Amino acid sequence: MLKKAKILIVDDDPLNRLVLEKTLANDHEIFLVESGEKALTFVKSTQVDLIILDIVMPGINGYEVLVRLKENPTTQTIPVIFISANTSHDDEAKGFELGAMDYIAKPFSTAIVRARVRNQLLIKKKNDLLEMLASIDGLTEIPNRRYLDENLSREWRRSRRAGTPLSVLLMDIDHFKRYNDCYGHRAGDDCLKRVAHALVAACERGTDFVARYGGEEFAAVLPNINQQDAWEFANKLRDAVNALNIPHKASLNADHITISIGIATTEFGQVYAEHTLLEEADLGLYEAKDTGRDKIVARVIAASA
Repeated sequence: MLKKAKILIVDDDPLNRLVLEKTLANDHEIFLVESGEKALTFVKSTQVDLIILDIVMPGINGYEVLVRLKENPTTQTIPVIFISANTSHDDEAKGFELGAMDYIAKPFSTAIVRARVRNQLLIKKKNDLLEMLASIDGLTEIPNRRYLDENLSREWRRSRRAGTPLSVLLMDIDHFKRYNDCYGHRAGDDCLKRVAHALVAACERGTDFVARYGGEEFAAVLPNINQQDAWEFANKLRDAVNALNIPHKASLNADHITISIGIATTEFGQVYAEHTLLEEADLGLYEAKDTGRDKIVARVIAASA
């Protein structure tokens, strides 16, 4: 069964809201609010695929709502269709200049509304697919460094606001250059794929995130995870890779593929830059590699970091 798109209808006229809801409810999941203020509050807690937005409303008008949506990184890509009794070309042009995707004049045809909504959702679906492809590592088919940076930035901001813990893991396949030299680069690519899939499969919470960091390095972002839980999770990842039992006769520390892991944790949202977490995790990883490999080293970041 296909997942229904979520559409938020924002209009102060109850009759317009009712007609739009009946027009679209068979094919989509519909949410209704009667003001711009309530729309901005709604999208803070609920992800929607499209917004149908009246322009003339008491309080914040539709133009201001759109400006605020575009200013927020979490809502700026939501397509907006303006719907308004203002039919002048200047009003329509202003809407497009602010970033609206379409403009429907009142009184509206239900057939036109369905067609315009369908077209915008198709465009969004294609854009989402392109965005996803741009965020996936071509070899391992897991998230890439770009997606990691975006995810870490988002979770760091959440950690700072809520004062909740956030942990980052950096992982490196031990003696991978020696593996490539011994078995060849095709075998090396296969090894990277198997390790990547094992790491992703070990993630049970929907919020846990593993990405390819670059080369033979991987990273994990763990929201609301303290150092102790991060250590347990890192052990789980290490065990998952060991369980693959990929032969590595050129390794200097084992007869199979292993990983070293560095952990950095901010316990109370006190880190003032997300890159600090990566830097600290990298220091932990360096220590793990420098002291024997197939190890985990954790670092708690001081409040002054």
